[in-house]
Amino acid sequence: MIPKSIKVKDINAINKNTLIDTLGIEFIEVGNDYIVGKMPVDERTFQPMGLLHGGANVALAETLGSTGTYLMIGTKTHYGVCIEINANHVGSIMEGYVYGKAEIVHKGKTTHIWKIEIKDEHGKMISIARLTMMILERK
Repeated sequence: MIPKSIKVKDINAINKNTLIDTLGIEFIEVGNDYIVGKMPVDERTFQPMGLLHGGANVALAETLGSTGTYLMIGTKTHYGVCIEINANHVGSIMEGYVYGKAEIVHKGKTTHIWKIEIKDEHGKMISIARLTMMILERK
């Protein structure tokens, strides 16, 4: 599981100058088997019609799940890579923030599977995703 010693501020610090930083994604909570983040709905994450871009939802989902795997594995000996992600976009939003919660549903030796729900500030479902991570040994 995710070590209790992990602090949100430390996770946010390692994301400077990455896509995560560019999209304004911020981690806000970490638990034993989940991680929560938020992303602004603004010009960085819009599609041309002024709605949150579905690809931004997928970027948030992959960020949360892959970070969860990163925190769970011994990164000196192993690393994780996304091998599959799918998402259903069930709602839309034009302003504010979306909040994603990634929960691990399978923690195997070679794969992790995450369920990620993305909701608006009022709890309305915007997107739901499933992410599969492959765990590889460093050589």
